[in-house]
Amino acid sequence: MNKKIFIKGFTIIETLVAIVIFALIFGAVSAFIVTLYKTYSYTFQQSLAIEEAKRGIETMVKEIRSARTADDGSYLIEKAEDKEFIFYSDIDGDGKTERVRYFLGNINSGKEIKECQTSVKGGTCSVSFSNFLKGALVSAQIKVSVDGDFGVSNEYAEVFADGVKIGNICQGGSSNCSDCPNSWQGTSVFDITQYALDNSINILSDATSQVDPQCPHSMKTQFEFLWEENLSGFDHEFRKGVIKPVIDSGGRVEYPLNQEKITILSSYVRNAPPIFEYFDKNGNKIEQYPARLIDTNLMKVFLVVNVDPNRAPDDFELETYVQLRNIKK
Repeated sequence: MNKKIFIKGFTIIETLVAIVIFALIFGAVSAFIVTLYKTYSYTFQQSLAIEEAKRGIETMVKEIRSARTADDGSYLIEKAEDKEFIFYSDIDGDGKTERVRYFLGNINSGKEIKECQTSVKGGTCSVSFSNFLKGALVSAQIKVSVDGDFGVSNEYAEVFADGVKIGNICQGGSSNCSDCPNSWQGTSVFDITQYALDNSINILSDATSQVDPQCPHSMKTQFEFLWEENLSGFDHEFRKGVIKPVIDSGGRVEYPLNQEKITILSSYVRNAPPIFEYFDKNGNKIEQYPARLIDTNLMKVFLVVNVDPNRAPDDFELETYVQLRNIKK
């Protein structure tokens, strides 16, 4: 007698339902794991970015605090902008003073120095700067110094930018300048942003009729052109540039801009507010040039760090103050 054995299994429908349920559970678990991984990865990256920025600020504060006169005699602060600060400091303890620049990556700065002279009584001389921009101009200044016959009040030079008078040098006589010192004097800084927007500018120095050729020149003028521009592609990189001093063939100290070594301190700085703010010895905030260069005694450094501003956690803010020790009182 044959016995029939019936084995009960899944129907096709039951199998399909089981597969769907398994797929849903697997998908949910996988999505959870991926989300957890992304969250951990982002939090980890944010923590690294914050620690990176903290280390950068600690180093920067130490270097700014010890800022000193450059090896070429330049004042210890060269530039003091909202998102760029250039100063001189011995950052590696080798006894030589480096030129140090901290700046937001989309900010680029440049400097060119030219000289001219005249041996005519009441003469003029001029220089031109062109093709200096790689991005959009933010600001431009011209620092003008003279040497020559400037010992009395009616012996001075007028300065023009593209034919427009922007100021005087050595007006006031012996209280500001002297006759034939064989060194630069009467140094003044003028804002020429509006004249440099077209990537070209002419600067002229015009001596008054009382300035005589007794030095033997009547007037020698040095023009130091400084500008700041926005570059695209590096908006959130906080950078540090260092130039070591070199000795030229004439035995003079120079800081060649083409030898600047740049490192990235943080790639996630999101500052809309200024990175640098400047205060005088009484704690008053300094807004304008040239006061920022000559009156700054205390600085505020403020960084906003966020790997991705479109997701939590929110911006992390780093703020500190630093006092410059070697400011002349």
